[in-house]
Amino acid sequence: MDKFDSNRRKWLALGGAALGVALLPRRAFASLSTARPRVLTLSNLNTGESLKTEFFNGKSYDKDQLARLNHFFRDYRANKSKNIDPHLFDQLYRLQTMLDTRKPVQLISGYRSLATNNLLRLHSIGVAKHSYHTLGQAMDFHIEGISLSNIRKVALSLRAGGVGYYPNSNFVHIDTGPVRNW
Repeated sequence: MDKFDSNRRKWLALGGAALGVALLPRRAFASLSTARPRVLTLSNLNTGESLKTEFFNGKSYDKDQLARLNHFFRDYRANKSKNIDPHLFDQLYRLQTMLDTRKPVQLISGYRSLATNNLLRLHSIGVAKHSYHTLGQAMDFHIEGISLSNIRKVALSLRAGGVGYYPNSNFVHIDTGPVRNW
């Protein structure tokens, strides 16, 4: 009897795992399971800059392309850059893959210096005192033609960090901090 229960548990676990894999969108599963280049296409709404970059070549991060992304995500008010957490770019890449879009991500806010963050806090209750933006671990964005609610839903499904939803300001916030949402 114990042998039967043990085998049954193994088959049930295997069946559950197979079902879980089958429920993943094909493109999302492929992007997570295969070593392939990761490309982002972005536009910065504040500076007017555009960028298309292959930041991961399928085996490792490209340091030159990460440097380009760091500059692109800079605090344009203070003209300061910071090394952005590459996992933020991975998260954004997975998000675009799951949304099945090649449209540019429209960056509203990336890195923010402490001075800029404090200035923004004076004018808005929605700016956190200890923001992940100041650590190079957060971004605010939208994607033209994709509803904010759909972006939010997919971002939440990734369970890769924080997700903030700001429909009145037309953006979604993602970060690489603890999994949480607001």
